[in-house]
Amino acid sequence: MKKYEAAIIGGGLSGLTAAVYLAKAGIQTVIIEKGKDVGGRAQTVKKKGAYLNLGAHALYKGGEAEAILHELRIEPSGGMPGTKGSAIWNQSILPLPHHLSSLFFTKLFSWSGKMEFGKVMMKLTKLIPEAVGTISLREWAETEITDPMVRHTFYALCRTSTYCIEPERLRAQNVLAQVQKGLKGVLYIDGGWQTMADALKTLAIDAGVIVMNHQSVDSVKKENQFILSLNNGEKLEASYVISTVGPEQTYTLVEGAEETSLDAWKKRVKPVYAACLDVSLRHLPHPNEQFAIGIDQHILFTNQSRAASVSEDGSSVISVLKYLGTETTADPEADKLELEKIMDLMQPGWRTELKAYQFLPHIAVVQGSCAMMDYIPYGPSVPELPGFYVAGDGTGHTEMLVDAAFASAKRAASAIIHKYGNLGIRKEA
Repeated sequence: MKKYEAAIIGGGLSGLTAAVYLAKAGIQTVIIEKGKDVGGRAQTVKKKGAYLNLGAHALYKGGEAEAILHELRIEPSGGMPGTKGSAIWNQSILPLPHHLSSLFFTKLFSWSGKMEFGKVMMKLTKLIPEAVGTISLREWAETEITDPMVRHTFYALCRTSTYCIEPERLRAQNVLAQVQKGLKGVLYIDGGWQTMADALKTLAIDAGVIVMNHQSVDSVKKENQFILSLNNGEKLEASYVISTVGPEQTYTLVEGAEETSLDAWKKRVKPVYAACLDVSLRHLPHPNEQFAIGIDQHILFTNQSRAASVSEDGSSVISVLKYLGTETTADPEADKLELEKIMDLMQPGWRTELKAYQFLPHIAVVQGSCAMMDYIPYGPSVPELPGFYVAGDGTGHTEMLVDAAFASAKRAASAIIHKYGNLGIRKEA
């Protein structure tokens, strides 16, 4: 039986980040990844010269992910997309206000609505989210915003920042904090998010991490050490384990999980889903239409090529998303038709320019979101299983999306490094 000091289940961004921190501290670490390559949902698919992420991805400027990458001396290249865009309302394209002067030219709002929208945006930049308390996003919006169209547009901005729907089920302070973060700008990464995963993998391997691809963990049992049984019949022994695979799968893997707090975590924290259409076009039929959010549909349209190099020949890579919330059922054909109709609206004639096409009918954007009212901030430790930790985008405390993936990975790794320091076995490098 092979023995390691730390074993990480899952080779996505969280698993890779945690592994880098552990290995740099001198802790012998193995990553067990079921796929043929690392990256998880941050993988990028290359099709006909285009680099297609698994849906639209953006790195929040000033967020925890960017800070941790900088700390690890990884500086992703790319660009920040402009704020100019459109709103989709009643199957029409209307200018979306992106600065004060543009507010006066939009037909999205009445005159009084324009004034109120400007005030709401100013309020968002100045408010302290924690001061809002524990009310829902709908309660906050119904109290603070009078004009119905302004309120609809505000909800659309919240969907774009969190990927969550149903404002009555969302925690206002967390959503408002995320919207504030989004207003600072995002980064689209050259070559897709796989470049970020590959950079982390290189760091991990250089630091001594063992990466086991095409392997999955069937069970985790706590004896004197943790015994991990793999799908190929092998067993590994580790002093510490970090699971990055989400509440449901972690619960399934751990023997005796029903007697731990993993049970409550699994029941309360749910994945957030989206339907994603990604296309590569030789030329844009309507080059002025680069970005749009749905006001009366849960839709996002974005040309990632306007800010990043994501194709070999200069073709445009466009992502269209439908936010599905926590719904576990979907109608793939209806969703695909809806997303293609958005393409027809934004880029009529796009099919004649089509190079690459990718449709993901029901992908988990995150394994859980602190935007939800019933979300339980959890981890990194599992109190009933000393030495067992959780990380991933479903274990954010106040962070969301990829920021939660990175922040939770650092928390879990730091907890293990601290344990080793207390035992006098290792000192953090």
